[in-house]
Amino acid sequence: MPLARQAPWQRANTDWFLACRWGVFSCFLADTASNLQPVSVTADEWNRRVDAFDVAGLTRQLVQARVPYFILTIGQNSGHYLSPNRAYDEITGIAPSKCSRRDLIADLAAAFAPHGIRLLVYLPAGAPATDAVAKAKLEAPADERLTSLQRHWEAICREWSLRWGKSVHGWWIDGPYHAAAYQHPDAPNYRSFAEALKAGNPDSIVAFNNGLRLPLYSMTEFEDFTPGEIERDLPVAPGCLPDYSRLQNFSRFLDSAQLHVLTLMGEWWGKGPIRFPDELTLAYTSYFNRQGGVVSWDVPLTPTGLLDESFRPQVEALGRAITRAES
Repeated sequence: MPLARQAPWQRANTDWFLACRWGVFSCFLADTASNLQPVSVTADEWNRRVDAFDVAGLTRQLVQARVPYFILTIGQNSGHYLSPNRAYDEITGIAPSKCSRRDLIADLAAAFAPHGIRLLVYLPAGAPATDAVAKAKLEAPADERLTSLQRHWEAICREWSLRWGKSVHGWWIDGPYHAAAYQHPDAPNYRSFAEALKAGNPDSIVAFNNGLRLPLYSMTEFEDFTPGEIERDLPVAPGCLPDYSRLQNFSRFLDSAQLHVLTLMGEWWGKGPIRFPDELTLAYTSYFNRQGGVVSWDVPLTPTGLLDESFRPQVEALGRAITRAES
């Protein structure tokens, strides 16, 4: 039987994102970014950490620094998430839940809204790598297309998206690294995943990260901005590979997705020390903006959710510089 014809996909409008020019990305996790070792953090300990997150204090810092948008991790490899999710609990059967009682995303969105700061969220595309119980439940029964994982994860993301609605403005999805599993014409695929992410806000913007790679890329027509993850390199045009075998001239859109990079202000995700003098961070942001791109800078948080004090001067300097450039 032939597949039912679907309406053409329309990307979200990214004009607001372009107008922001830059923003802050931060990790708030039960372990450390990219950790692949199990952690012995109990549900109670995780709830205490999330409850201690100083939403009002972070909001004041972002306002002071003129930060137009903020991206926060919902969770990563440990299986601890900073928002409740009934679908996740039912699928994994984990009790007590490793999802926090407090909906930190909702609290941040409510605090940001009066100041015009937009909130986006980070989430891996798949099961938490170091939680064997959750991974087994989410992936079973396994097949080459990762069908169960995709359908489970879509249900989990749809619940969050519907709860947050228009208060969350975008998703940066880490992965899916098994890209072929998402490129089928029938669901589950990139389209059905994007639809789940946008269930509560059709105008939210989505990026699917397929790993560190240059030149910059867009994986699918169903994303609205490029993931743009870069670590040690700051790409400039022309030429983004050491052998210059491929040239990449920047413009606002790459394969119709808004140009964007996510990179480190410190030495690693969520860690210092700060790696560049202010002049370089400001100059690269300004350069990328002139090419029609947006830059997200990773900035570490304290255990109570405030910007690391050693990073605040550079974040504030960047905010001042971008504001002057716009005036």
